[in-house]
Amino acid sequence: MASVTSATPPGAAGELTAGLRGFREVQRLAYACAEAVAAQLKPGVTERAAARMQREWLRERGVRDWFHLPFAWFGDRTAFVNFRVPLQFFPTQRELEPGMAFILDMAPIHNGYTADIGYSGCLGLNPVHDRLLADLEAHRELILREVRERRPLREIYADVDRLMARQGYANRHRAYPFGVIAHKVDRVRQRRWSPTLFGFGTRSLRGLASDALHGHRDGWSPLWSPYRFSDHPPQPGLWAVEPHLGFRGKGAKFEEILVVTDSKDPQESAFWLDDDLPHVRRRQEEKAA
Repeated sequence: MASVTSATPPGAAGELTAGLRGFREVQRLAYACAEAVAAQLKPGVTERAAARMQREWLRERGVRDWFHLPFAWFGDRTAFVNFRVPLQFFPTQRELEPGMAFILDMAPIHNGYTADIGYSGCLGLNPVHDRLLADLEAHRELILREVRERRPLREIYADVDRLMARQGYANRHRAYPFGVIAHKVDRVRQRRWSPTLFGFGTRSLRGLASDALHGHRDGWSPLWSPYRFSDHPPQPGLWAVEPHLGFRGKGAKFEEILVVTDSKDPQESAFWLDDDLPHVRRRQEEKAA
């Protein structure tokens, strides 16, 4: 995988390694896809159509493999209302309506580098959704700060829960399999044939399973959850992090890569891979205004 021993955050004294630049490029590609598709959404578009638009946009730009295929959720499905089984996460014929929240989620692999991103938007004005997006910033700050403090992942998860409760929100990432708020991502060898299973790339799943096996032996997990197997300090590597807020049938999240290194310097021990992302720019513009 990309080196996480000598990597330094953007703007620091050093530069990102070539490997980390590869991850940043595919993450930016995925967010560019999300913005392009979001700009085309209109009343009557279905979740399945939005997911297909993401696939086609990325395939036109050379993506042939996936950590998982694109998802799209509209309306109360952005908050995973009444989700009980994994099949409910897959896109449906739910149609987008004016004022309705939506989430686009995709995990492309390009040139062997993996990204997993989540983009929250709304078709028109919605003050509640705007508030959800604004309140996500505190979670981004909390997660980075406590990872730098080398707090156990399970404790950081609990602190995210408490912050959501204080803000008046429900934790919706707990609805994901194993209740994960994050998972590790890695490089994948390029192959001509890239099969998927239940929407997930089989080679990425094998890599995650291998990490789980080795991690279990060494006392860590590639899944960041509220359970005992995540009761360990942050493991060096790349983590796709996705705090997900829910409020009265509306949901919002971001998902982006957090880099964890073995550096003793707190500023270099963990950093977000890229600060030039839509949800970060949105908050910067609001503060400037």
